[in-house]
Amino acid sequence: MNDKQEQNQAGNEKMTSSLKESMAYLNERLAVDKNFDVVYRVIHMGGREACIYFIDGFCKDELMQKMMQFFMAMTPEELPADAHEMSKKGIPHVEVDLADRWQDILYAYMSGVFLLFVDGYDRAILIDSRTYPARSVAEPDKDKVQRGSKDGFVETVVFNTALIRRRIRSTELRMEMMSAGKSSRTDIVLCYMEDRVDHKLLCQIKERIKNIKVDALTMNQESLAECLYARKWYNPFPKFKYTERPDTAAAQVLEGNLILLVDTSPSAMILPTTAFDAVEEADDYYFPPITGTYIRLSRFLITLLTYFLTPTFLLLMTNRQWIPENFQFIVLKEQENIPLIWQFLILELAIDGLRLAAINTPNMLSTPLSVMAALVLGEFSVNSGWFNAEVMLYMAFVAIANYTQSNYEMGYALKFMRIITLILTAIFGLPGYIAGVLLLVVSLVGNRTISGESYVYPLFPFHAKRLFTRMFRTRLPGALPRSKK
Repeated sequence: MNDKQEQNQAGNEKMTSSLKESMAYLNERLAVDKNFDVVYRVIHMGGREACIYFIDGFCKDELMQKMMQFFMAMTPEELPADAHEMSKKGIPHVEVDLADRWQDILYAYMSGVFLLFVDGYDRAILIDSRTYPARSVAEPDKDKVQRGSKDGFVETVVFNTALIRRRIRSTELRMEMMSAGKSSRTDIVLCYMEDRVDHKLLCQIKERIKNIKVDALTMNQESLAECLYARKWYNPFPKFKYTERPDTAAAQVLEGNLILLVDTSPSAMILPTTAFDAVEEADDYYFPPITGTYIRLSRFLITLLTYFLTPTFLLLMTNRQWIPENFQFIVLKEQENIPLIWQFLILELAIDGLRLAAINTPNMLSTPLSVMAALVLGEFSVNSGWFNAEVMLYMAFVAIANYTQSNYEMGYALKFMRIITLILTAIFGLPGYIAGVLLLVVSLVGNRTISGESYVYPLFPFHAKRLFTRMFRTRLPGALPRSKK
């Protein structure tokens, strides 16, 4: 038996009532001589020896000082006889628990819980006095709205659950804690309404989380998403919707959806997710029905244009006889030095390069570099003959229009489909254009949500009344449930 197997076997064992044995085991497992932030201190408590363990930076200093003063001031008469009585009557703190298995004790300790061991007690006392480094709940940069709440999720999962609890004051709201990852033991919270959630989907998600066999969720939510939905990875359309807004997450919970919150991630996973969910935003509901409907339909139309604009232009330029006389102005004014397909593909790559550069550019340099990029890559690239002005115009529209909806996964899915359609159109002409569009339709219709339902419901299978509510904003709050059932 190797060292890891011995440690795992020891982790499932129960602790003894001997303080010296407990300290010897913990000091070895926690490597207290190497980890500077692993702190322990032996104290005298009611005539007995006791020891406290905590991680520096995870405990509140003022509370720790008061707790130690209380423990050290206890007399033998005030010290309870066992750990259970001590946890109920002897500790002036709200969140107190007990554990006797080393696996549970170590998990609680590595999560930041304060441990108290007393000689003669056969269980460790877990005092939850954690405090995590956290930023303020400011409005997220990505999910901004013109009107509505200005708070957002943060990296601490307890804060995120509180933001949802603040909006849903119902006894039917459930917050179930689970964990995944052998080494990371990442906390995962399942948030749902007991009387509205699809319990079949809920059981499936719980079972999948329990069966996750990974060492760590290194990329938190993305790692969890890939573990939950392993099939059809080649279909680029998003299976999950992410939001950093508590109001959006609360609305989805009230509609019967399931929300997954992952510790250290400032966003919530919404499932199941359809194509209509992916392009929906909070601004649709923060304005009156007419305005909200206009915003929603505009987003749908612009999203479709980002896919169809450049392949259609390429098709028409290779078949100029199809262009009506009134639209002859769209014909290229100058000779093309580089084939149009290569111009489009180069610009598709260049736009992503500019996006990545903008992310890594220091704020103090963003303005001058943006001006320089606009001059060099805009005007000079056209004057040099590399690109035609019309191609630059249409690609600029596509690049800007992609930001009309905040779902990055949907934007990249349409980008991949657009590139495939461009290539097929350049090679095969009209049949290639039709094949590219059919590929898009098949990818959407053939896709399934994580619950196994149609990805484009209520368009397919067709349900007129529910399709109307998905396209047009009405005054009825939650007029129809989104599930087919």
